[in-house]
Amino acid sequence: MLTLLHIENIAVVERADIEFGPGLNVLTGETGAGKSIVIDSLEASLGWRTSRELVRTGAGSALVTATFTGAEVSDWCEENGVPYEGELVLTRRISGDGKSACRVNGVPVSAVQLRELGLRLIDIHGQGDGQRLTNEKWHLSYLDGYGGTREELDAYRRAYREYMDVSGELRALVMDEGERERRVDMLNFQIKELERARLAPGEYGEKQKRREFLKSAGKLSDAVRDAAACLLGSERSDGAVSLIESAAGGISYATRWSEELTGLAQKLTDLKYAAEDAAEDLRDMESKLEFSPEELDELDARLDTLKRVMRKYGGSEEAALETLERSKKELEEIEFSDERIRKLEVDLASAKHRANKLASALTEKRKKAAGELARAIEAELKSLSMAGAAFTVELRQRELGPDGADEVRFLMAANAGESMGRIVKVASGGELSRIMLAMKTVLSRADTVGAMVFDEIDTGVSGIAAQRVAEKLAAIGRDKQVICVTHLPQIAAMADQQFSIEKRVEGGRTYTSVTRLDGEGRQNEIARLTGGDNVTKTTILAAREQLEAAEKFKKGVKK
Repeated sequence: MLTLLHIENIAVVERADIEFGPGLNVLTGETGAGKSIVIDSLEASLGWRTSRELVRTGAGSALVTATFTGAEVSDWCEENGVPYEGELVLTRRISGDGKSACRVNGVPVSAVQLRELGLRLIDIHGQGDGQRLTNEKWHLSYLDGYGGTREELDAYRRAYREYMDVSGELRALVMDEGERERRVDMLNFQIKELERARLAPGEYGEKQKRREFLKSAGKLSDAVRDAAACLLGSERSDGAVSLIESAAGGISYATRWSEELTGLAQKLTDLKYAAEDAAEDLRDMESKLEFSPEELDELDARLDTLKRVMRKYGGSEEAALETLERSKKELEEIEFSDERIRKLEVDLASAKHRANKLASALTEKRKKAAGELARAIEAELKSLSMAGAAFTVELRQRELGPDGADEVRFLMAANAGESMGRIVKVASGGELSRIMLAMKTVLSRADTVGAMVFDEIDTGVSGIAAQRVAEKLAAIGRDKQVICVTHLPQIAAMADQQFSIEKRVEGGRTYTSVTRLDGEGRQNEIARLTGGDNVTKTTILAAREQLEAAEKFKKGVKK
C-alpha cells in the first residue's frame, strides 16, 4: 500500500505531502488545478520516463518520494541488494538537465530497476490505457495476463527462436548454382591474394621504421664517420685518442717529481680507454649503416603490397588475417554445404514440430482463458449499467510468430440485439471507460499488486453509469488500495479518503496545494462538483445525502 507521496518542485507543486490510506482514495479539483501532476509525480517515483520540463521553473531539481508498506517484494530486494523490513522508500531526484538519480531504501538503483519494482507495487490506469483497448495489438497481452500463460509462452518463445535460428542458417546456405559459383570464385581469389601477401601482425609498422631509418642512413653515416675520425685521427692529423694517450704518458712521467699528479694521470688513462670504446662503437654503427639501394626498393615494394591489401581488407594486418580465416571457413562451408543443408533440413523440421506443439498448447490455454475472460467481463459490464452488453474474445489462427500462432481481438455489442463488432467501432467514450474498468477489475484478481490508480476512469460517464462506476471502485477498494482522479461527485462520495487539489497565484507565481478533506470539506467539495459555482443549501444537503448513501453502500460491500 502507498502510504505517503512527497513532492518537491514538480511543475506547479512547490511542496506537498499526501498521506494515502487503505480503500478508495479520491483526488478532486478544478480542471487544470494539478491533479495529473500528482499522478505524474507518482509515475516518476516508480521509474517511469521523465523530462526536465517536469522540474518547477526556477528550481535546480525536483524530488519525489513514495513510501510503501506491506509489499511482497522480498525476492526483488534480495536480488538487488536492497534492505527490506516491510517498508519501501522510493526516491527519484530529477535535475534541471533531465538526468535523474533513483534510490530504494537508500540504495542507488537504475530507472529500469525502479520501473521493474514499481510494476510489482502499483497498477496505474492512465488515459492511454483506453487507447490500448481499442488497439487490437494489445488484446493478446491482456488475454495472456488474465490466462497466466507466462510459463507456456516462455517455453514457446525459446522453441520459436531455435526454429528461426535454424531457418536463417538454412536460408544463408541455400543459393542458386550461379550464385554459388560466383561466391566460390570470389572467396578463392581473396584467399590466394591474402596468402600471397604473407601477412604478419605488426610487419607494416616495422617496415615503415626500417624505411625511415634507411632514408636517413646517409646523413647518419657521415656523422658517425666524422665522429670516428675525431677520435682516431687521419693521415693529416692525430685523433683525440692519440692526443689523450700522449697527455697521459707525459703526466705519468712527471709523477716522479710530483706525486700529486698520480690521480690526474689515472684520469687521463681512463679517458683514453673511454675514447677507444666510443670509437669502437662508432665503427660498429658505421658497419650497420651499410646497405644496398636494392634493399630500399624492396622495402618500398613490400610496403605498397601491405598497404593495398590492408586497405582492401579492413585497414590492418589483423583485420586482413581475420578476413582470410573467414573466407576459408565460408569456402569450406559452401564446399560441404550439401551435407550441412541436409542436416539443417532435419533440424528445421524438428524445431518447427516442437514450436508447433508448444504453440498448440499455448492456443488451448488461451481458448480456455478467452471464454472465462469474456464471461467475467460481461458480468462486470452488467454491474456497470451495461446489462445488454455482450463481450467475446476471438482467436484466429495465423503463421507462427514471436507470440505463438494466435491473433486475438476483443469484440462486443454495446446493447442487446446488436451484432458483435470491434471495440473501436462500437464503444462510446463512456462505454470504453467502463470496459476498461471491467477488465482492470477482472485482471486485478489474478495479480498480487496491492494498489491501483485510475486517472480519468470517469471519462464520458454520467448518471446511473457514474454511480455504478463509483460502486465498482469502492468494491475494489475492499481488497486493494485504490487511488482515483475524478470529476464525478458519485465517485468522490464513495471515497475513504478525499483530497482536494487547488491552484492559486501568489506574487506572480502559480502554486498547487493538496489538502485532505474532513467531513465538512468533503460535503462542500461534492456540492461544488455537483453545482459548480452555484453552491446552495440545496446542493449542500444533496451532497450530505450522497455521502450518507455512499457510506451505507460501503457497509454492505463484503470484503
